[in-house]
Amino acid sequence: MNTAKGHNKNGPAPSRREFLKGSGAAAAATALATAPVTALAEGAAADTGKSVAMGPAPVQVQLTVNGKKMSQALEPRVTLLDALRNYLDVTGCKRVCDRGTCGACTVMVDGKPVYSCTMFALEAQGRDIKTAEALVADGKLDSVPAAFARYDAQQCGFCTPGFVVAMRAAFDKNPKATPAEIEEGLSGNICRCGTYQQMRDAIAALCKGEGKGG
Repeated sequence: MNTAKGHNKNGPAPSRREFLKGSGAAAAATALATAPVTALAEGAAADTGKSVAMGPAPVQVQLTVNGKKMSQALEPRVTLLDALRNYLDVTGCKRVCDRGTCGACTVMVDGKPVYSCTMFALEAQGRDIKTAEALVADGKLDSVPAAFARYDAQQCGFCTPGFVVAMRAAFDKNPKATPAEIEEGLSGNICRCGTYQQMRDAIAALCKGEGKGG
């Protein structure tokens, strides 16, 4: 078969422009045919004006942080991490990788550990946010950071707030967890100083009973 110079046995071959135009239409038709009904419904809702665009100007954001109501005008692009540290002066969560890979910025959102650098502050409205600052009350440390201090499970300290928050969330989820289960809950956190053995000592002590309460 000779297709040189834009010809084949069925007649002239389509031009590059025609080919790309046809391929785009086919892809769009396929996407529409396979799109979930809910996605199409959401798109229709947006077209009818039910979704309200925000930004780029700041909007008022209401957050509940460590049991306190906080309000701040923020651009919609501001992450929860930046809102906490730069606007609300809640600095327990740390900016280290800023890529959702190290866990230093971990906070609890509705009881679940979340990388605050990967969540917009707008998304956190109406949800219960807890940071490392929540792990002390009336001058008394929660059992998790207390175990970290007792077993010297930190060095530079940048990762420590994320670790203790993630560990508290793991114990809250399963107070009878084994050390292996707690370590699994910390799989998203990294200690660049390498104090993992000291952390294991703290975990072992907590699993014997010290982690059952705040």
